[in-house]
Amino acid sequence: MTDNINGKVIVITGASSGMGEATARDLAAKGAKVVLGARRAERLESLVKDIEGQGGTALAVATDVTKREEVQRLVDTAKETYGRVDVIFNNAGLMPLSMLASQKVDEWEQMIDVNLKGTLYGISAVLPIFQEQKSGHVINVSSVYGHKTVPTGAVYCATKHAVRSLSEGLRQEVKDYNVRVTVISPGAVDTELTSHITEEGTGDTVRDFVSQIAIPASTMADMVSFAVSQPENVDVNEILFRPTVQPE
Repeated sequence: MTDNINGKVIVITGASSGMGEATARDLAAKGAKVVLGARRAERLESLVKDIEGQGGTALAVATDVTKREEVQRLVDTAKETYGRVDVIFNNAGLMPLSMLASQKVDEWEQMIDVNLKGTLYGISAVLPIFQEQKSGHVINVSSVYGHKTVPTGAVYCATKHAVRSLSEGLRQEVKDYNVRVTVISPGAVDTELTSHITEEGTGDTVRDFVSQIAIPASTMADMVSFAVSQPENVDVNEILFRPTVQPE
């Protein structure tokens, strides 16, 4: 079904590493034009060179998803460069787990700004384009923790539950515009996500657990590719995946 990926213009946030990078490489190899956003511009430029060296098409736009105007610029650049936008993969995320009693309020705000508001800014930027085109696909990233709540994860889980709810609300609202909405909830994946944990004790415990069972970031790329590659009349609404051995 790669014919449904070839030629599509796909915007990816959080593209400088992990699941975003792996997905960018995979979709570009399948013929998509990928427009990549992240704060680390040098890593984005290096990724673009790699993709172009493999015969793909890619464009980098330094983007902080906590700033609405930068997300808008990312999407606008994609539209101005390629004439349309077909998919946005709202992938940027943070996971600084901590007990609420630790009062890491700055980290709570970061998670809300990146995980939830960053996703909203991506939706806001593409929605008028999708409405005009009468086509488009929004792919949001939740988590296994968007389906459950655990100690140290109260705020993170709240943001990921919110992304799931947001995605379902969006799906119901955009049917008349022929727009598809997918929310993907990964379990333990080998990314930089656990490096964000500053809580004493929690970080080492989580990193040790994840390192033993994590599946590669390319697994997310496979899930995104599956959703995008479906016929236009098929809307894959939700995907939940985890390592086979992950107990929760």
